[in-house]
Amino acid sequence: MYRSFLILLSFLCFSVNLSLSDPRATQAALICTNRTATVPERQTFVANFLAALDAVTPLILRQKYAAVINGTGSTAVYAFGECMKDLDGTDCNLCFAQCKTQVLRCLPFQRATRGGRLFYDGCYLRYDDYDFFNETLSTQDKTICASGDFSGGNKTVFSANVLELVRNLSVAAPKNDGFYVGSVDRGNVSVFGLAQCWEFVNGSACETCLTNAVSRIGSCTPKEEGRALNAGCYLRYSTQKFYDNSTSPIGRNKSRGRLTVILAVTSSSVAVALMIATTVFFVRRRVVEKRRARKELGALLVTVNKSKLNFSYESLEKATNYFHLSNKLGQGGSGSVYKGTLSDGTTVAIKRLLFNTRQWVDHFFNEVNLISGIQHKNLAKLLGCSITGPESLLVYEYVPNQSLHDYFSAKMNLPPLSWAMRYNIILGTAEGLAYLHEESELRIIHRDIKLSNVLLDEDFNPKIADFGLARLFPEDKSHISTAIAGTLGYMAPEYVVRGKLTEKVDVYSFGVLVIEVVSGKGKDSVPQDSRSILQKVWSLHGNGRLCEAVDPVLEGNFQEDEASRLLQIGLLCVQASPELRPSMSIIVKMINDSHEIPQPTQPPFLSPATMESSPFRQPGSTYKSQPESSTQSSGNSMTQSWIEPR
Repeated sequence: MYRSFLILLSFLCFSVNLSLSDPRATQAALICTNRTATVPERQTFVANFLAALDAVTPLILRQKYAAVINGTGSTAVYAFGECMKDLDGTDCNLCFAQCKTQVLRCLPFQRATRGGRLFYDGCYLRYDDYDFFNETLSTQDKTICASGDFSGGNKTVFSANVLELVRNLSVAAPKNDGFYVGSVDRGNVSVFGLAQCWEFVNGSACETCLTNAVSRIGSCTPKEEGRALNAGCYLRYSTQKFYDNSTSPIGRNKSRGRLTVILAVTSSSVAVALMIATTVFFVRRRVVEKRRARKELGALLVTVNKSKLNFSYESLEKATNYFHLSNKLGQGGSGSVYKGTLSDGTTVAIKRLLFNTRQWVDHFFNEVNLISGIQHKNLAKLLGCSITGPESLLVYEYVPNQSLHDYFSAKMNLPPLSWAMRYNIILGTAEGLAYLHEESELRIIHRDIKLSNVLLDEDFNPKIADFGLARLFPEDKSHISTAIAGTLGYMAPEYVVRGKLTEKVDVYSFGVLVIEVVSGKGKDSVPQDSRSILQKVWSLHGNGRLCEAVDPVLEGNFQEDEASRLLQIGLLCVQASPELRPSMSIIVKMINDSHEIPQPTQPPFLSPATMESSPFRQPGSTYKSQPESSTQSSGNSMTQSWIEPR
């Protein structure tokens, strides 16, 4: 019944002609600048951009054009939008609504492109980081020609008609409030055109803009259609009449009168039906979402609600000042993290989980069910969670000195870690993993050990964080095939190719981390040459010069025997064969110099032909595979590029 009702409602809505014309929401061109916001500016610039678009919309509704400035200084956003003047209000609103959503393609939030223009045939939207409101021409102006030549008659006559038309439009538009439409029909060849200057371009500036457009659009003939898209104006010709310029106001008023009668009869019932349908839809969706949450989280939902882990959503929202940007600590693949202060004065870190299908359920279950009962000095402690609000939140102890990755990132400009700090961080991380693998009641494989998942407390002690990808050991401790998830460069070869998941996957990741921490070559470092970090360290080991791999920032202030021992341990961890890698408990003993360190075998380097595209060349990019079958099917070619140990 509900589905039938929606079908009927859809029929009513789409069978009523709400407008005499067409919103012409067809994209002519999207032009994005190559300037991007810097990392510190990015969040503010994006926020100002969104606020500017919100401010533009009501002005468009009221007057069909808008100019808005939001923010100040280097993060200010200037935005302008306008509809073609032949469109009525309804079509203008329809065109601009689509234009507003599509201009976001110029603003991927990882880069925050500082400027973009979207030309539709019915409307125009531009944003930029400078005041362009009096700009008539720019280096990004464009001419767009149709692909097909005119085929309805004499091409020479057609080209002459086009040139006559666009010249007439360029002269008439500045005298007619910056807008004119018209046609030329000569020699049985018809051509139609439209010229419009944007609202902020007046008088001589409009003439200048359209004269430039005429000089460029002539190059499109004998194509059937052409457009000149300038910073201050728009000019188009076509073999088809595409605009609405009824020359009979009386006829137009009669037509609108008939439409008004139709709408008067139908709009009330449609509006009521739409309200009912909307209410039913949202109520039903809320019920379905609650049922799905209960089904997916199962007993965990009941357990959390009754346990001390449970926080109210409102209290956590208040603790972060309603998730204010000033409290944001970082953004990861599973959600964003905010600093918060609870009512008792405790400082915490609060993660807002992205609600995206099954991955959200997995992440939440892992963090709460696997990690909440585990306590170790080198594991970030989960204090609780909230599942009562519009989104799921996880509450952790606050770790003040950021992540290990930040200290090897040129962008962060943090003071370098001393040798004693690095040694302590490596040892603590090893102890945390040994606890997960061998000492805790639940034996856990982390699956995503990397620099950014090792946090540093006030004394620079390491805390392993982010257990969203964690998995329990298989009962028989044999391998399990699974969809691949982790971070390229830190993932063990047997896991990447065959989906073989054991605790030795964490050991491999730890080995990469050790070598990065000792050598100082993190994700953002500029490589010394085309070889991977592992290959260079292996080469130095073979030449008996391991200490040359130590971070030059330390300026020789390190213990050579400790550095050599740690790098050799790192090489042991990244051996191609998982059976040859030591367990984490043995690694702890090796670091403490209470266990013999055997000679490592060669790591799984890539051949020179594949070095540049190798995920092992520079660790860092997060990866999740397709389902198991596609992962394994792509594995054969990867295997061929390894250099196996001799």
